[in-house]
Amino acid sequence: MKKLYPFAGSIIAGWNKRVIKRAIWCLAALTVHCSLLTVHSAAAQDYVRRAPDLDRLTQELFAEIQSDEVPYEDLYETLLQYYQTPINLNTATREELRSLLLLNENQITTLLKHREANGDLLSVYELQSIEGYDLRTITRILPFVSVQSSNANASRGNLWQRIAKEDNNALYLRYERVLQQRQGYTPPTLYQGQPTTRYLGSADKMLIRYRVSHTKDFSLGFSMEKDAGEQLIWNPKNGQFGADYVSAHLLLQERGRLKALALGDYQLQFGQGLLLSSGLGVGKGAETITTLRRSSVGVRAYSSLLENTFFRGGAATYQVAPTVQATAFVSHKNVDANLQQSIDSLAQFDEFTSGLLYTGFHRTASELANRHQLAETVGGGNATYTSRSGNLAIGATGVFTHYGTAILKRPEPYNYFEFSGKENLALSLNYSYVYRNFLLFGETARSTGGGIGTVNGLLASLGSNVDAALLVRHYDSDFHTLYGNAFSENTRNINETGVYIGLKVRPVARWEVSAYYDQFRFPWLRYRASAPTDGHDALVRLAYSPTKTSLLYVQLRQRLKPRDLSATDLNNYEPGRALPLPGEQLRQSILLYYNTAISPQLELRTRMQALRLRDDTGLAWRSGYVLAQDVGYQLNRTLKLSARYSIFDADDYDSRQYIYEQDVLLAVSVPALYGQGTRVYGIAEIRLNRSLTLWLRYAETRYRHQDVVGSGLESIQGSLRSEVKAQLRVKF
Repeated sequence: MKKLYPFAGSIIAGWNKRVIKRAIWCLAALTVHCSLLTVHSAAAQDYVRRAPDLDRLTQELFAEIQSDEVPYEDLYETLLQYYQTPINLNTATREELRSLLLLNENQITTLLKHREANGDLLSVYELQSIEGYDLRTITRILPFVSVQSSNANASRGNLWQRIAKEDNNALYLRYERVLQQRQGYTPPTLYQGQPTTRYLGSADKMLIRYRVSHTKDFSLGFSMEKDAGEQLIWNPKNGQFGADYVSAHLLLQERGRLKALALGDYQLQFGQGLLLSSGLGVGKGAETITTLRRSSVGVRAYSSLLENTFFRGGAATYQVAPTVQATAFVSHKNVDANLQQSIDSLAQFDEFTSGLLYTGFHRTASELANRHQLAETVGGGNATYTSRSGNLAIGATGVFTHYGTAILKRPEPYNYFEFSGKENLALSLNYSYVYRNFLLFGETARSTGGGIGTVNGLLASLGSNVDAALLVRHYDSDFHTLYGNAFSENTRNINETGVYIGLKVRPVARWEVSAYYDQFRFPWLRYRASAPTDGHDALVRLAYSPTKTSLLYVQLRQRLKPRDLSATDLNNYEPGRALPLPGEQLRQSILLYYNTAISPQLELRTRMQALRLRDDTGLAWRSGYVLAQDVGYQLNRTLKLSARYSIFDADDYDSRQYIYEQDVLLAVSVPALYGQGTRVYGIAEIRLNRSLTLWLRYAETRYRHQDVVGSGLESIQGSLRSEVKAQLRVKF
């Protein structure tokens, strides 16, 4: 705490002249937008279920995206799945309502009490009569919910006939390519008598995806993707079926006591995601309360394109008793790994790998050699008791993992407690309890070797306009969870202790203040950090919604984290000499965002984000910023146009700026911008007829003072990188 500098003042006071000038420009743009603001009526009859504004919702949930390690595509697709198969407010459980990430615990409780006292909702408009459901809340959840008879699926006919008649039934065809020639696609040359490495496939990236689904009934689909540089190969014996990545699933739900049956690819989420976590975890962001918890959604169909976050096999959930459900699952697939032979005849394992490879790329000969080399078998289950009121839930989870080849990390001090061997067994207990306006939740687990991981939290509605959160976590240095993703500062739940405090206040109508403070510590060494370290992360956001179609907010964030040792420090290290202690890196950022609909056809968005950072006290500050202006125009029912113009300036890669971009449906774009330059893109969404919709996207990044863009096989000679993308949706 003593290292937390005066927060807002220190962020604003230290910006260099370049950033201040750009901030003034941005505020001027906001003023122009405000002058164009049109106040819209909030009449109830305006509410109809319409397509969600996933771009704006993503901005509200994340606000500041400064990482490439978060599976945004998985969360984005989850929200889209809720739109395509909306949650029925008359039958949704507490856990299902939590999984929306948009309702606080008090709002969920009042909805359940309203259902109990008055029966099924007759219309979504009835939400206005329920305590805690203001205009903004109702507008946000409308695309993802529906109101249907409780027995909507009670009389179901033949499955294949229902699939044939289902409206939510579509095929997607996508193509994209970088227009400039990259180094990896040039003819190979000789280096020391050997040909240089090149990509084996074409520069085209292609996707075919099909899915048909119905809420609480079924989901069937498949995906096939070829990344740029990969080959199209038909070799079934080697698991290659044309495209490099092939995925398929079948999910059946609500068949009497059989609540779910998944075959093919699927995901699991129980408790707080400590052992099993799918794509429903957001973590720290602009939403400081509701995204803190995890929801036990159980078995979910998997149709995303991430090649390492799913199970492949079968899973089933069965209603053992009115208050008890049991889930069992088994998975087997081959994952990417670099297998090595032991040179020590006395070694425990003749063959081993230093770890799994998660890129999913198989473009070069070496990447292909690592493709699907490690056999992974996972099995386990969960049993959950839920009280009849739904206020208490207690669950137990077990996950056993077996690898065909042993995993042995490099013999470095920071790897001393890392997972090694072929097998890992992890067991956990989780709980959730609602008492009045308080929610207590948590999960505690133990893995092979005795490592303990635990996360426990409290959400409280202190009043109609005040929400607070407290979360405490501790993950031992020898705690190993291979498919978990509970709340943490690290990308994995290992070697961390922390306390998170969150607050959200709505002092007056249309205004909202959100804040959090997170103090964390790493008890053991980490990569390029030779001693236990600690740090903190703090955020404050002030948001104002003049109308239901406009949003303005300013956000400040400060992070103090251990600064990893540089490669030079490690190279100069002499055995027997004490390693230098890692320093600290202070990052301070500011974000201004404004979104307004001038008319039903025209929408404007302005975004300015900037940061500055320095390694250790006394060193020079480095900074980066990006300014972006978006325009969206609905020309008519058949054509929608969107475009952005942005400028960026970042001193180095550490000060790079991640900025969320609109993309074709089911795709996510979060480029990292550094150096100096401009980035523009445009999207046309064309509805050809009732069955066919076409998306066309062009984007380019133009750099200043650079003769080469990118590095290695991705490098481009020149200062321009441009991409084209086209997608066709065929609805059946």
